[in-house]
Amino acid sequence: MSQAQPGTPYEHTCMIRGDGGQSIRAVLDRICDKWTLLIVATLDEKRMRFGELQQHIPGISQRMLTLTLRHLTRDGLVSRTAFAEVPPRVEYALTPLGKSLIPPALALAGWAMENNARIMESRAAHDTADGRPVPPAE
Repeated sequence: MSQAQPGTPYEHTCMIRGDGGQSIRAVLDRICDKWTLLIVATLDEKRMRFGELQQHIPGISQRMLTLTLRHLTRDGLVSRTAFAEVPPRVEYALTPLGKSLIPPALALAGWAMENNARIMESRAAHDTADGRPVPPAE
């Protein structure tokens, strides 16, 4: 593979990192995970306790919420505050770094909504050409 030349549109891609893109892929794997984006979007509204977060994110298991919150805390996107009370209380909130993820996430979600019909049409055309049955539209 060729290296991107300084001053080209690709100078900020993984091609110039010298690690084969591993560091960028690791970050993108985390933030592009469906649970990460749902947790970040939910915490954009306010600080929340674990149970409250779970109620606001349909379909997430306790285990997946726990793992994702651990990863987001480790990555510095979410803060975890434990209060010395009985019973113990823990709250999660977005850090400034986590808040900085909101605009690009909204832009990506907007792109997906804008292009959803075209993508569905393309899938249906592809599946029809392949002879596979086309699933009903949702």
